Amino acid sequence: MKYIKKAIVVEAILFNGENFKECEVFLNGNFDSTLNYPNVNTLEGNVMVRDGDYLIKGIMGEFYPCKPDIFELTYEVIK
Repeated sequence: MKYIKKAIVVEAILFNGENFKECEVFLNGNFDSTLNYPNVNTLEGNVMVRDGDYLIKGIMGEFYPCKPDIFELTYEVIK
């Protein structure tokens, strides 16, 4: 069988290695930049974030990082 991903709208922000405060606000406290590397508190635990990763707020209010190549293949900007 083949499946197609349902169209859903998500909010996201691009982490550029400098916009820590903006990411903290977007992720509503689920972003920790106090360690040696920034991380996002996801449903599966803390996940390291790298420069260029997108930080996504999912449809259930959960947060998770996404590599830029996967993000760009999966999502497009809506207006």
